[in-house]
Amino acid sequence: MVIRVFIASSSGFVAIKKKQQDVVRFLEANKIEFEEVDITMSEEQRQWMYKNVPPEKKPAQGNPLPPQIFNGDRYCGDYDSFFESKESNTVFSFLGLKPRLASKVSKSFFVLVLEFILLELLLGIEIEGVREMQVVT
Repeated sequence: MVIRVFIASSSGFVAIKKKQQDVVRFLEANKIEFEEVDITMSEEQRQWMYKNVPPEKKPAQGNPLPPQIFNGDRYCGDYDSFFESKESNTVFSFLGLKPRLASKVSKSFFVLVLEFILLELLLGIEIEGVREMQVVT
């Protein structure tokens, strides 16, 4: 399934535009495949978005505002939920995606470096280059 971000390209609200840009830039930067769905260009898509946002996420008055994020037909959340997941480093879970292999490799590498440092401490020796290793996340 593909991530779908419902946006409004002709929104007059700067806050909405910034939130949309934040979501899109994050997905692009993390090479997460997604599709932008412009609700200002399609009444059918606008109605689909309104209908598929869960009742507890709809505002008391009016319709839900973009950006709204879906994984296929499964609702992921609105911008506030996205932002919270970004802050807690749980975006992949929020989007219903499996964590990237790269993050697993980085963790494995980090564990390996720690094991070398522990060996150094236990044996009282210095293993060349261990202290200069860096994990890029």
